[in-house]
Amino acid sequence: MNIGLIGCGNIAPAYITGCAHFPADVRIIACADLDTERAQQFAAAHQLRAQSVADLLLNQEIDLVINLTLPAAHVAVSLQVVQAGKHVYSEKPLALTPSDARLILNVAAANDRRVGCAPDTFLGAGGQTARLAIDTGLIGDPVAASAFMVCHGHESWHPNPGFYYQLGGGPMFDMGPYYLTTLVNLLGPARRVTGASKRTFEQRIAAHETIKGQVLPVSVATHITGTVDFHGGAIATVVMSFDVWRHNLPVLEIYGTHGTLAVADPNTFGGPVRVWQAATGEWRDLQLEGRADIQRGVGVVDMARSIASGEPHRASGELAAHVVELMAAFEIASGSQQHVPIQSRPAAPAALRL
Repeated sequence: MNIGLIGCGNIAPAYITGCAHFPADVRIIACADLDTERAQQFAAAHQLRAQSVADLLLNQEIDLVINLTLPAAHVAVSLQVVQAGKHVYSEKPLALTPSDARLILNVAAANDRRVGCAPDTFLGAGGQTARLAIDTGLIGDPVAASAFMVCHGHESWHPNPGFYYQLGGGPMFDMGPYYLTTLVNLLGPARRVTGASKRTFEQRIAAHETIKGQVLPVSVATHITGTVDFHGGAIATVVMSFDVWRHNLPVLEIYGTHGTLAVADPNTFGGPVRVWQAATGEWRDLQLEGRADIQRGVGVVDMARSIASGEPHRASGELAAHVVELMAAFEIASGSQQHVPIQSRPAAPAALRL
């Protein structure tokens, strides 16, 4: 399947590298960016054809477009792609509101096109090893889970950190997709959310040498905590924060009736994955299941294969829309002081056995 990229920013090279492992399935042939010079430089570096966005959407050779624009532009660009008669795979998040996420799915369906969305890290060896452990009853029935992504933000090191504190940023919409997608992969869809959120600092001060001292206004919640109830019965505790200096928290763990599963960082494709079982009373590392060379873009490859075979793809728009609804629900719950029921209920993505 021939693919075009819209958006030639920092994440774009990772898709080039990841897709290159599967030359029999996908071929990236063209790229576009609002910054014409950047598109031309990126095209020259990766042997692609640089085009305008309009020309790329008219390119009859291209079947699928990877949308790597800024989160605030994801909806508009994804709608353009499916209306142009092409499948779209978006970087996370799919949208900034549940209604916009649903709009993309509805317009795509009306045009008989598919929607895929990052993150696809859950398709890596770490995520699939954890899925196999749960599917085979290694820790019994899942009872609860914990997911913690806590740090003190990105202004101390990032050369352009302002986005992280504006609409579409914050710890939940920036990192939440990795953790919540992994939880849905392991536990199935969620049925309700409750939570609390706060904005601790009105502004941040950039420390990177190129913008040191620049004041960064903060307009989003920077500490979000809550619980997610899953249809399968498990309850997850979730904390996403840019307000924590240091901690000794686990990354992601699943607690079952017969043991505990320590899952790898959901922002990575590898391990380690560890299990503690009541029968043995000790921790052990699980042998990773899957290919070690899987990187960003594997969701695109799986989507291309699934389109060819007529089967559902795993990093789907429905899954991504469910995650958007979950992320939005934490702040809705905080403001309303009530549980927020989740309307969407996608099937958990099929396990990927490699």
